[in-house]
Amino acid sequence: MDKFRMIFQFLQSNQESFMNGICGIMALASAQMYSAFDFNCPCLPHYNLAYGLGILLVPPFILFLLGFVLNNNISMLAEEWRRPQGQRGKDPAVLRYMFCSMAQRAMIAPAVWVSVTLLDGKCITCAFCTSVPVETLGNASHTGLSQGEMKRVLARIPCKEIYNGQEFIANEVAVRYLRCISQALGWCFVLLMTTLAFLVRSLRPCFTQAAFLKSRYWSHYIDIERKLFDETCAEHARSFAKVCIQQFFEGMSTDLAAARCHPPRKAPVDAGEAAEKLLGITDQGTMNVALKSWHRCKPPLHLYPPVLPSSNGWVGEKQPPAHPPVPRREMAAYYSRV
Repeated sequence: MDKFRMIFQFLQSNQESFMNGICGIMALASAQMYSAFDFNCPCLPHYNLAYGLGILLVPPFILFLLGFVLNNNISMLAEEWRRPQGQRGKDPAVLRYMFCSMAQRAMIAPAVWVSVTLLDGKCITCAFCTSVPVETLGNASHTGLSQGEMKRVLARIPCKEIYNGQEFIANEVAVRYLRCISQALGWCFVLLMTTLAFLVRSLRPCFTQAAFLKSRYWSHYIDIERKLFDETCAEHARSFAKVCIQQFFEGMSTDLAAARCHPPRKAPVDAGEAAEKLLGITDQGTMNVALKSWHRCKPPLHLYPPVLPSSNGWVGEKQPPAHPPVPRREMAAYYSRV
């Protein structure tokens, strides 16, 4: 049990590693879901395309949304985006950085699903079986069927047991042709995703290093500030509840002592410590006002007063000292043993 608690505390302290682990688990889960999925093509001209493209695109969209839902920073991003301006401005670059970071992690599982689906080839075979070039791969000289009947026959290519168009094109030839195209698209998709990931992760900090560092710093600040605020609120609520319960039992003890003529017991020492942690907020109305004030008007990101300009116009780091340093005098004393 202690090992699980240590692992949970480590993941809670290192949120980036935690989210990377979640994304890896979702990627493996998406691949496992596809391998366990029972693919059944309807083998009908008007339904094959919708079924094949639906299996290819709908589950990745769901996994993409799940990637945002499982990310704890989505609520922080929405809160930062919708909060009032107050005394602290909102930087769109920081919001974009936070959204792009979440989107990158959320796209891992959908990319795995699309890659596995294209490399397997069943969806493309089902969706585009009616578009097989019969003139190139089969025998188009058969004139006994209309265009609609020909599409109805070709739509049964994914269903080998009911396919009856061997005189037009062999089932194995059509399946191999479509699967080859699907695998080519799959490897192109993998190459595209790998290239985009390389460009985003490696080249973006090189071109906009200062803006990248600024956005990353303030996104970390927003995350840490929210965690510390939640911890402070939890500690204040714990102290508030402790003092409230102690006051209740002290009142009961006083009433019982007055009824039975016994001296009341002294309050415990930790009651004063809990009262000090309340920071002067000792009622529900004041706490609600403080929480509303934090939401509506967060404190400005300025911890120290600004440096006042001197008479010669120097400001900040270039400002010389107002008074030159006085040279330090050293005094030596000699003692004689005589």
